[in-house]
Amino acid sequence: MDFSVKPLLTGDKAVLRPFTEADAERMWEIVNDPEVTRFTGSPPRELTPQVLRDWYGTRGARPDRLDLAVTDLADGELLGEVVLYDWEPENRSCTFRTLIGPRGRGRGVGTEATRLIVGHAFEELGLHRVQLEAYAHNHRALRVYEKTGFVREGVRREVERRDGVWVDEVLMAVLDHEWAVHRGHPAAHRHGDSVPGRPGAAVTAR
Repeated sequence: MDFSVKPLLTGDKAVLRPFTEADAERMWEIVNDPEVTRFTGSPPRELTPQVLRDWYGTRGARPDRLDLAVTDLADGELLGEVVLYDWEPENRSCTFRTLIGPRGRGRGVGTEATRLIVGHAFEELGLHRVQLEAYAHNHRALRVYEKTGFVREGVRREVERRDGVWVDEVLMAVLDHEWAVHRGHPAAHRHGDSVPGRPGAAVTAR
């Protein structure tokens, strides 16, 4: 198992699809959004339009990670990205991250996109563990992760200085046997409601 096959994942609000070089211009706007900048760690190198063209133009060739564009189901507008990376084949684990631009926020798009790609990781790729790291002051993201079944495992205290203030980092993860029970809807499972399947999910390999 690896990430060579880049799927098309369709939900009720969003479509996750492979990136192309043509997405770089829109992603340039998204990564420079103030809220994205505030809650994203410093990149290893300066981001320029050319760097982003090179980056997104090569995502489809990487067998060791899965980068998918989050697009609006209604009109195809690019809203952000979801990524599975730092793959450890022997442990069947990887790290997850996402960023959603301003036009995709407050609509449940990030929640659905998270459920779609994490569901793909467990149900199609056979992963055992998906983990993430998020700043403790990124309350919107933490709510999404908890809503989709991620469990807090710890806090790295004062891990980075941001805007003159030391910030903590929250560590979270979800395991395959947990996902098999709640399928990204832990609240529904706790309340005894029927747990829905992946939201309108249709998978097409590319």
